[in-house]
Amino acid sequence: MKELICLEPIEKHLIWGKETWVVSGNPQGDCEIQTEGWNAKTLSELWSTQREVFGGMKEKEFPLLVKVIDTKKDLSIQVHPNDQYAYANEHGKKGKNECWYILDCEKNASVILGHYAKSKQEFTQEVENGQWKTLLREVPVHPGDFIQIDAGTLHAIKGGIKLLEIQQNSTITYRLYDYDRLENGKKRELQTAKALEVVRVPAKPVEQCVKHKINQEKNSKYVLIQHPCYTIWRMELEKNCYIKQKEPFLILNVINGEGSIGDLKVGKGDHILVPQEYGIIGLKGRMELIGASCQMR
Repeated sequence: MKELICLEPIEKHLIWGKETWVVSGNPQGDCEIQTEGWNAKTLSELWSTQREVFGGMKEKEFPLLVKVIDTKKDLSIQVHPNDQYAYANEHGKKGKNECWYILDCEKNASVILGHYAKSKQEFTQEVENGQWKTLLREVPVHPGDFIQIDAGTLHAIKGGIKLLEIQQNSTITYRLYDYDRLENGKKRELQTAKALEVVRVPAKPVEQCVKHKINQEKNSKYVLIQHPCYTIWRMELEKNCYIKQKEPFLILNVINGEGSIGDLKVGKGDHILVPQEYGIIGLKGRMELIGASCQMR
């Protein structure tokens, strides 16, 4: 079918705030299909039964997971494994690379992005001694910043930030520190041993992880990253234009403004899944889009 796919978001309220899974076929949050005509109830069912909609991709599950994260408090200090480690140590599952686009944030907002240790021994000693202030690398953020979080990168989103997260379809997280806070009267579980095994030391330089918003040409794609797991681009639409859908699928995230995608009226906060066979996509209105796609594999 040459129809756009609209999905029902799934809200999750957590100790630090709220995250909304807006495009997900993950068993922990499988978005229902809102668009009439598709012979499937959820994204995972559509993926399993009508793979031709996505160009016949071979992966077992829909490969990406898109969330909107809204933090009131700091998230735990954490790290994710790569595919090789996850496959060997997490029952054949995928690892997790992810990226963030800062939608809004409080003044002086920041994230934890990496650390200052120069060796694994130094890193381990700092963790064992609880030297978090000297170990953790804190980076200021602003609306429009794009941040790539490779597997193995120590990180945490701090409070007062709203962001779009696009990641591999994986929920594997190794917590290293959670501020000794309680949830339902108990401290949340840490996965220290696994975190120490997968963390990258030394950390990747900040300038290789962060792109600040620039004034780009209107109505054209500005590629934020071409990663083996995904390609992410940004567009500021000011007049009607057309783009060709050539990838197995395309996720269009409307982060500002309003207009239409094909015949569908959209506005800020809408997230639309475009199947491969859709063809030429007509875009109208004044809006800012973040596009996400995968290569065929």
